[in-house]
Amino acid sequence: MKFKILSGIVLGVLTVIIFSCSYSFTGASVPPHLKTIAIENAIDRSGSGEPGLRDDFTNELIQKFLDDNSLQVTGKTNADAILECTILSLSDQPVVISGGEDVSTRRVKINVKAVYKDLVKKKTIFERTFSNYSDYKNSGDILTQRNQAIKEAIDKITEDILLGVVSDW
Repeated sequence: MKFKILSGIVLGVLTVIIFSCSYSFTGASVPPHLKTIAIENAIDRSGSGEPGLRDDFTNELIQKFLDDNSLQVTGKTNADAILECTILSLSDQPVVISGGEDVSTRRVKINVKAVYKDLVKKKTIFERTFSNYSDYKNSGDILTQRNQAIKEAIDKITEDILLGVVSDW
């Protein structure tokens, strides 16, 4: 009986700790004079020929900023800051080879150059290259799995870029 009560208390305390530890990067390192940001359409220099890559990336990045709400997304004419991204590469490489030469898992990797500029003070805050990936199985409906891996890689890299803009990492 004591064990059930004790484990219930411990579970309750852990639940409170977990939910109270949620945090946000909102405004963590955004200069106080920056309230709005323009996000330019990404330029695709990957040479991958992946249809919709540029639009999917741009839309996901804008959505990340809308969800985060650290900076209000606006047009360039009204913006305090601007974010310009160039997709440098999209690669699709084998990562797990089994049974001799059979590729069982492949990795989609995306590299993006991001330039974050302060339009108020007319200076570049950072110019960085971000990279992220997602793996997929090389069996079954490979095209669907590959497209999902691209979507996941875009999700990860846009999150990295958002964090780069709104936090000190």
